[in-house]
Amino acid sequence: MNEWWHLLVSFFLANVFGYGGGPSSIPLMYQEIVPNHAWMTSSGFSNMLALGNALPGPIATKIAAYVGFQIGGWVGVLIAVAATVVPSIIALIILLNILQKYKQSPIIKGMTLLVQPVIAIMMVLVTWSSMVESTKTIGYLQFIGIAAVAFYLIQKRKIHPAFVILAGFIYGGIFLS
Repeated sequence: MNEWWHLLVSFFLANVFGYGGGPSSIPLMYQEIVPNHAWMTSSGFSNMLALGNALPGPIATKIAAYVGFQIGGWVGVLIAVAATVVPSIIALIILLNILQKYKQSPIIKGMTLLVQPVIAIMMVLVTWSSMVESTKTIGYLQFIGIAAVAFYLIQKRKIHPAFVILAGFIYGGIFLS
């Protein structure tokens, strides 16, 4: 019962304060899942994030469903996903009505523009943490090689990131096991 409460509060807070959706919620979820509650390790979170990004649908709900199931079974899934989705649904309905009414306001425009650097820094911190964990595990040369190939495939060859992640899983299963 106590774990269910922690799931509810953790995913509620991560998603209420995760302005901008999944990408901005990920660092907040990481904070709740790894350091605050120790439900997963940092490398476990990175693996879940990589696999979750390879699957269709919003990343925040996939993270909530996985962690919710690990902590509280099917009830945990319902609690974590509801805590992730319901606040967004309610806020979306309310805020869209407000934004439509005041869309020309310089205050509203400023609020939406000035929060973007905060989100960018949060993503950099999660990326840095994932990079540090990865280089400890596979070494700098493997990390740089895999990152360079992934960058080339995604940016230059325009291959969908899900296929690049899948290729990374296959590579890791064959060469790093």
